[in-house]
Amino acid sequence: MKIIVPMAGRGSRLRPHTLTVPKPLIPVAGKSIVHRLVEDIAKILKEPIEEVAFILGDEAFFGDDVVKSLEDLAKGLGAKASIYRQDQPLGTGHAIMCAKDSLSGPAVIAYADTLIRADFELDPEADAVIWVKQVEQPEAFGVVKLNQNNEIIELVEKPKEFVSDLAVIGIYYFKEVGVLRNELQNVLDNNIQNGGEYQINDGIKAMMANGKVFKTGSVDEWMDCGNKDVTVETNTRMLGFLHNDGEHLVDYGVKLENSTIIPPCYIGENVVLKNTTIGPNVSLGNGCHVTDSTIKNSLIQTYSQIKNADLDNAMIGNHVSYDGKFTSISIGDYAVLE
Repeated sequence: MKIIVPMAGRGSRLRPHTLTVPKPLIPVAGKSIVHRLVEDIAKILKEPIEEVAFILGDEAFFGDDVVKSLEDLAKGLGAKASIYRQDQPLGTGHAIMCAKDSLSGPAVIAYADTLIRADFELDPEADAVIWVKQVEQPEAFGVVKLNQNNEIIELVEKPKEFVSDLAVIGIYYFKEVGVLRNELQNVLDNNIQNGGEYQINDGIKAMMANGKVFKTGSVDEWMDCGNKDVTVETNTRMLGFLHNDGEHLVDYGVKLENSTIIPPCYIGENVVLKNTTIGPNVSLGNGCHVTDSTIKNSLIQTYSQIKNADLDNAMIGNHVSYDGKFTSISIGDYAVLE
């Protein structure tokens, strides 16, 4: 089994946090989005992962440190890491085809901007599976249309009239991903575009037209990381799941001085807390020092200095120095507000 991860986007909706760090490497509950996604998919598949192929953007932004972290991720799964580049933002189908040398055999394609919680078996009779989640406002999503056999017969983007309430979440399984590769090559060769881009949906629709059977796979939870507010919310939900799973989230070396940690929280290595209350629902990265503060429902990355703060629904980057009374803040890397 292979996992293909397109992740070349810059994550503009999550700025300023993605000005210096690619969005898939933003940590949620102490681990990057892409690491959580790939590891969770590997658990769901319950079979050995042969290769993880990552499609990155330009080397200036997705540099050697990013490549090294992704190689380590694949190695941790016992898999080969393959690195590809998408130099132009030409759509989801184009991104997948940048990794065409890896597009053979059974594979999962997963876009690295969401997190999931799921536990199910792949349907052995299906040629492909599209993961979906039931939503309250299907008109805001791409949804699937099913026939009487619960097979997917159509993909509809943001339907004005009700088609179904099963939203496509951007994770797909193909029994033979080479079939998708061939259909997407035809899309590229014939310049078939939607919105000025080459889309994975056009390859999928061609597979359906040729009789391939698509089934749905349901997830229990689908968590977005699109902007600051939803990323903080996703951090909160993930902390709750991990806490309920019994995972140890607080480093044993945290230094507490007249301070309290209210779970669930993730506390990284070499963290110092003085006269401070942390939690619930806080992720605090390695090397942070927090003094005379109260922080809840917030995500703070690494090596930041926080003083005299009363934070709620806040997101703070790496190496930040903050001393202030604002509550719901969003501060990027290396900022100083004192």
